[in-house]
Amino acid sequence: MKNFYLNNMNRLLGAGLVALIILAGCERSVDGLSEPGFTQSPNVFIDGFSSGLEYLPFADSKQTAFSVDNQTTFDNSSASMRFDVPNFGDPGGAYAGAIFKDLNGGRDLTGYNALTFYAKATKAATINEIGFGQDFEGNEFQVSISNLRISTGWEKFIIPFPDASRLTQESGMFWFAEGPENNDGYTFWIDELKFENLSTIAQLRPFINDARDDTGAVFVGQNLNFNGVGVTVNTVERGDVTVNASTNYFTFNSTNTSVANIDENGVTIVGEGSSTITAQLGDVNAEGSINVTSVNLAPTPTRDAGNVISIFSDGYTNVPVDYYNGFFNGDGQTTLGGTGEGGGDVNVNGNRIINYTQLNFVGIGMFQNVSPIDATEMTHLHVDIFVNEPVDPGDFIRLQLLNSVGNGETSGSYTLNSNVLPEGQWSVGLDIPLSSFTGLNDRSEIGLLFFISDNTISNIYVDNIYFYKN
Repeated sequence: MKNFYLNNMNRLLGAGLVALIILAGCERSVDGLSEPGFTQSPNVFIDGFSSGLEYLPFADSKQTAFSVDNQTTFDNSSASMRFDVPNFGDPGGAYAGAIFKDLNGGRDLTGYNALTFYAKATKAATINEIGFGQDFEGNEFQVSISNLRISTGWEKFIIPFPDASRLTQESGMFWFAEGPENNDGYTFWIDELKFENLSTIAQLRPFINDARDDTGAVFVGQNLNFNGVGVTVNTVERGDVTVNASTNYFTFNSTNTSVANIDENGVTIVGEGSSTITAQLGDVNAEGSINVTSVNLAPTPTRDAGNVISIFSDGYTNVPVDYYNGFFNGDGQTTLGGTGEGGGDVNVNGNRIINYTQLNFVGIGMFQNVSPIDATEMTHLHVDIFVNEPVDPGDFIRLQLLNSVGNGETSGSYTLNSNVLPEGQWSVGLDIPLSSFTGLNDRSEIGLLFFISDNTISNIYVDNIYFYKN
């Protein structure tokens, strides 16, 4: 298992380096004069850095992971790029990672179609991410290959361009990020790193959404981020090669712009209804689509805040909680994640919504490091639930409250049957009398609220969870 962390990759090493990059990128045309042309130089590292290229490590990486090696080279060249991946727990950094940036303002790469290089390592390994287009200034046209397998012998690798016409001024010449293999560090080398125009690249196959045609619910006001965007091409040298690509290479389309509007900022859900989102790379249709059905957010609560104890709602001030997505393992210990994810997973213009996925049972805890809730004077529990999948007869969600957790605890439960859990819309007005939680005789130290489905329902949105009194 790799131990690999990229928490803050885009932070730079120091303020001086930031200033250097800003000054290098601030060349602009003067009124009445045309923009200068950008170099079309293909070389990145051929026996040494090309002109204007600088090594900029990620702030949380091992800063000394890169060096120029004059001993281990491809085809007896005079120098190669050497990368020493640290062992797990290395105090100097958890991984090796950096960008190599052209500080002369960028290059015109429209005459090429691939970044190529030779690589080898001290052992067979898998580089987490490697590519070009990271520049610490938006990474507008970033491209990478995930999990690139390298061996102990020199091999040539190809990273194809999705669309060369977009790369008129690219400054991110090369980047990589790699962590230890099975907790152990190792060394790999790269040589003859350059841009090429290969005649052996063919069969461009762009895709979005990992080439799947999915259907899902979204909320009015929500911005959509596309995952699984890339291109597969065929190469004579290495067969099919797939790269991850920035969405900026693609043109996105909506079948209903009154529902899903597309502009330079991406896809925004602007109204209720349905729309299908597709994309093109140049004049080639991308495989995959998303058919969205949009709905409004759950209604904002209007009850007097003085009569409410809120667990999760943007309409009130919430009490502290330990977690929104816990379950208990076999040793009785609380583990986060597990059967559900949650805790403000969706944020629509500041309105947070919990999304529990792969739901079996999941708990919201308020008893470990925070005070339990005294709901003695409360009369009801309110919750809004949105089931994001088909609902069959017999499906249910059981709510369970635990009082005095681990100290003579008592509990009570209430079951929401399928008739109050409609598919694809909010089950609003779920105001459950606390007297209906059979067995919950004491409400002075409520420390757990469980959502239990026994796998009958696996994907729900949840909002506005609070106790109140009439």
